[in-house]
Amino acid sequence: MTKTLTITRPDDWHLHLRDGAALKAVLPDTARQFARAIVMPNLRPPVITTELAIAYRARILEALPTDMQFESLMTLYLTDNTSAEEIAKAKASGLIHGVKLYPAGATTNSDSGVTSLDKCTPALEAMEKLGMPLLVHAEVTDSDVDVFDRERVFIERNMIPLLRKFPALKIVFEHITTKDAADFVTE
Repeated sequence: MTKTLTITRPDDWHLHLRDGAALKAVLPDTARQFARAIVMPNLRPPVITTELAIAYRARILEALPTDMQFESLMTLYLTDNTSAEEIAKAKASGLIHGVKLYPAGATTNSDSGVTSLDKCTPALEAMEKLGMPLLVHAEVTDSDVDVFDRERVFIERNMIPLLRKFPALKIVFEHITTKDAADFVTE
């Protein structure tokens, strides 16, 4: 006997809704397909505080057609200056479900991203303690590193030391593209 499981409205664990006109264009299609989503914070300006995340969520709800349901699981954009207090505030809000690490200059709207994980120690300590996941865009931006090696070099330089320093930190290694990353995740 064949058994079938149909997921009618799954979750999207990595969604870029953007803002303004793009948000209004993308959200209805997203809400038709997905019940909820982890919303990426790389806007201009980036979503770096709990207040900004709450305001962004309000814009999402305002753009949602009245006949649709959709739950926005908000995230913060990690910077060199993100404080432990901000992480605690985000966790306490109940609306923020992760903190996104963009290396500075690595992708769209990442110019405010992290320049050194050492500068993020207070935030990462708080995240580890509170169980707040770190969502990682994993690539280095060095011009002398081949584009196809950026993920592997990020693992060597950042992920391995990060896991040693924060062994209980919940980490999501997002949109991996290499065998090196797949091997790293499975080890």
